[in-house]
Amino acid sequence: MSDTTKNPLDDPAADPFEVARDAAAAIAEKTGVARHDIALTLGSGWGRAADLIGETTATIPATEIVGFGAPALVGHVGTLRSVLLPNGNRALVIGARTHYYEGHGVRRVVHSVRTAAATGATTMVLTNGAGGIKEHWKPGTPVLISDHINLTADSPLEGATFIDLTDLYSARLRQLARSIDPTLDEGVYCQFRGPHYETPAEVQMAKTIGGHIVGMSTALEAIAARQAGMEILGMSLVTNLAAGIQKTPLSHQEVIEAGREAEPVISALLARIVDAL
Repeated sequence: MSDTTKNPLDDPAADPFEVARDAAAAIAEKTGVARHDIALTLGSGWGRAADLIGETTATIPATEIVGFGAPALVGHVGTLRSVLLPNGNRALVIGARTHYYEGHGVRRVVHSVRTAAATGATTMVLTNGAGGIKEHWKPGTPVLISDHINLTADSPLEGATFIDLTDLYSARLRQLARSIDPTLDEGVYCQFRGPHYETPAEVQMAKTIGGHIVGMSTALEAIAARQAGMEILGMSLVTNLAAGIQKTPLSHQEVIEAGREAEPVISALLARIVDAL
């Protein structure tokens, strides 16, 4: 669907899971792949992993799939890729993330995750670029997400839908990732609404309530993935120290450059982790 076409998820009466099923059916038709086993959302700095995990057999502009729109952020390629992994499994690589701050509503934010689940994927890998609160995390450091704090004041769950999030980010998958790279640290991710960067006081608040990483994505997607019954691996690339921890002003260009510099290393790491899934 094009940007000028009305998105069915904007209709409050629409069933977002039905839209996801329609999107999954379109992906199956366009890729010739009936089922995908895992899905990856590749955030800032992680994009090259799509070229390293296996053989891409189909690439689709996301705007051709119902419910998806063009990405608003530099670093997201705006495509969906079907990748044949060395072990014979299929991966759906999502390069078309919708961020909460774009103002399209939570349904659109989590549509990619629900679509991935509808294609058959049982594992969801969520990655992002984020600010680090721990001072020893230098730009370019990959960090496993052990838990999150959702500071958007929103949820993808609608109505009386009660989902347990106790073990949202899989301990098994984190252990597997550390078997590939024992130096991987982990931390609690705080999703803010954005698009402005956090103030030093907000970063200190996040630190006080138990946060270690701050960003503008992932938490809402993880909740939707849990609702869909998926096992979740979350990873952040520390692109900068958070406001107040870093003494210089923050900029999006800094984030892009840090991601570009770290991309070869972290993408290769993620490819090795995916190979072990």
